[in-house]
Amino acid sequence: MRLELLISGMLSVHAKQAIFAALAGVDGVTRAEVELGRVELDVARTETELAALDAELRAAIEAVGFRVTALRRVARQLPTL
Repeated sequence: MRLELLISGMLSVHAKQAIFAALAGVDGVTRAEVELGRVELDVARTETELAALDAELRAAIEAVGFRVTALRRVARQLPTL
């Protein structure tokens, strides 16, 4: 499953690194692309685990001093040739 998180307060490279490190500790996160204010994640979790995953992601990010303002599911798309 692919998710997008919008995060407030990310203003520096240090913030990106802190978010990446925090997400690395969340069980099931297999990929994280961190940009300023936004993270795209691939997670190995089921739909039924989404509420618990949401809480875990928010807690991990809040632990390093930032706040998730939105979490949404991203549809997977095939690359355009």
